[in-house]
Amino acid sequence: MHPWLVYAGLAAITIVVYSAVHDFEFVDYDDIDYIRSNPHVAAGLTWAGIRWALTAGYLANWHPLTWMSHMLDVQLFGMNAGRHHVVSLLLHVLNTVLLFGVLRRMTGSTNRSLFVAALFGVHPLHVESVAWAAERKDVLSTLFLMLALWAYCGYVRRPAMRSYLPVALLFGLGLMAKPMLVTLPLLLLLFDVWPLRRRLARALLIEKIPLFALATASAVVTVIVQRGGGAVVRLDQVPLGLRLANVPLAYVHYIGKMFWPVHLVAMYPLPQSVNILHVVLALGLLAVISALAIYYRRPRPYLIVGWLWFLVALVPVIGIVQVGAQASADRYTYVPLIGLSVMLAWGIPDAFAPWARSVTVLRFVGCFVIASCAVLTALQVRYWRDSLALWQHAVDAMPDNYFAHESLGYVYWKRGNADEALRHYYISLRLRPDFAETHNNIGVALAGRGQLKTAVSYFRDAIRLKPGFAAARDNLNATLARIQTLDAQLAAYREDVRTRPGDIRVRNELGAALAAEGRVDEAIEQFMAALRIDSTQADVHFNLGVMFERQGTPAAAAEAFATALRYNPGHAAARSELAALSARSSASRQK
Repeated sequence: MHPWLVYAGLAAITIVVYSAVHDFEFVDYDDIDYIRSNPHVAAGLTWAGIRWALTAGYLANWHPLTWMSHMLDVQLFGMNAGRHHVVSLLLHVLNTVLLFGVLRRMTGSTNRSLFVAALFGVHPLHVESVAWAAERKDVLSTLFLMLALWAYCGYVRRPAMRSYLPVALLFGLGLMAKPMLVTLPLLLLLFDVWPLRRRLARALLIEKIPLFALATASAVVTVIVQRGGGAVVRLDQVPLGLRLANVPLAYVHYIGKMFWPVHLVAMYPLPQSVNILHVVLALGLLAVISALAIYYRRPRPYLIVGWLWFLVALVPVIGIVQVGAQASADRYTYVPLIGLSVMLAWGIPDAFAPWARSVTVLRFVGCFVIASCAVLTALQVRYWRDSLALWQHAVDAMPDNYFAHESLGYVYWKRGNADEALRHYYISLRLRPDFAETHNNIGVALAGRGQLKTAVSYFRDAIRLKPGFAAARDNLNATLARIQTLDAQLAAYREDVRTRPGDIRVRNELGAALAAEGRVDEAIEQFMAALRIDSTQADVHFNLGVMFERQGTPAAAAEAFATALRYNPGHAAARSELAALSARSSASRQK
């Protein structure tokens, strides 16, 4: 088969599998902060934006090329999220075809290189890197990685400064897209062993000194920026013992997900404790694979190279330096999984070589594996279409995922469904009582419902758990000020009711003030008193309906809204609430 047909086929299958991304939204998981709410990115590609990208450690990251790529997207497409996603897909397609080209150029094997590249293109673990706009840094940095590997092939064939400089330049650009590429010099040493089969000597290390220098500089900048941005988790928050115990568990998690890529979610939270037996078993599995790779290092060097590629490429994100709340992440496998794929693509055919029909059977199995992954990836991609789908799937796949419940609650709160938001917030709090963000979000939701004094206690808990939590402190101060204002208003309204008990307007205002403080039963008393004076007041009936909704009596609420419309057919708010109640009732009956 002509190589260009292979390139076209790889591109086609990858595009088909990810085709749905063209109309996806930005999700409420870094996308908004990275793109829509980032004034530098939202302004498009400007000289001021480029200067900012080169000098800023925004959101605890220094990856100027990634920022510039987002700026260019905005310059070309505005805030059309679907087109941003298409750009990430095209970068992934380029990475896929380049991986095939690099492996074929290094090994001379078309079929095995094709299997590795196809698996890279359609494996479900890579959905997060491709379909999540904020992970542009994955696909962009890997593009420079693939180009650097291609350039390195040229350097190995004709060692010279002019052929070495492109390798260093592309490596530097890759680091400016995502510093996870710091392991590239070690990965090149692995390729020196196999498939390039360069004679191991000190010269191989010496020639990579400039690359190690670039990697060191990038690592130092990354640590400084992440510490300055508060992203690095302190040892008193996540002890070193827990971090070390999670390392083998994370490696085994990635291996397991490669072979059984189901129940993939956007966040796998770091547990507060681990089962020591699981740690021992994980270490045992890693030790066995390592021993086999070492044992077969001479007759089958691709095993040790692929295995070390997987282990080494994951080192920057394995959690010794803990950044964020995750124990592992699908996106971290984007480059490391290549190592395991190489082990399979070369190891299995060699193992079955003595069998006469092995080639035919293995081709069938390989096609079946790729087709299965393509189907699973197409299904997984759908969960990234919007925030609700993303976090609802995470909750369904991992019901004990406190972070997913908190995130889903936030989505519901932004959509105006405080009841569902609070339900998921409380589940999150039950699963992880010390998660300050959930305390703060519950406080916001309760304050929005007028339960100000209860909200204050949640804001105070959030600050106690996370003393530097500026948003919780601002929310606390604003709520305390609101309570003081409402207390003064309540005192004034009560005095007005005492002096003018037959004034409908005063009783309605007192009821509204009580409702704003979450005192629903007292508010209902005032609205009912107002209607006893004059039952034709549509606004009072509407307010009464809202209180019945809060009480959880939808039938009474619907009757109150209908009465408001009878007295004022143009009451838009009553019509809207009545329609919403009817829709919820229909949905409930369908379930």
